[in-house]
Amino acid sequence: MNELTEIQDWYLSECDGDWEHQFGIKIGTLDNPGWSLDIDLEETELQEKPFIPNEKGVGPGVSNENPDWYACKVKDKKFVGRCGPSHLRTILRIFLDWKNG
Repeated sequence: MNELTEIQDWYLSECDGDWEHQFGIKIGTLDNPGWSLDIDLEETELQEKPFIPNEKGVGPGVSNENPDWYACKVKDKKFVGRCGPSHLRTILRIFLDWKNG
């Protein structure tokens, strides 16, 4: 199963006639360039699940021109992922592995 199919299945499993009117998943682009991923966890089985931030290629001394980076965390009952242009699949996989773990 691929990441897109898995995230679609998770989203559908959360849709109950109410949740999807207030919450959801947002995928966007960044100007450095890259991707943003925001997944609402409120009113899901994941809202209180611990998550250890997961990142690569970010931090002091790292050039903004390096496209090989990602950073994921949970903040304010949202899974928040940011990444370089080639890592959208990576941050989706990080979410899915955490969800399934």
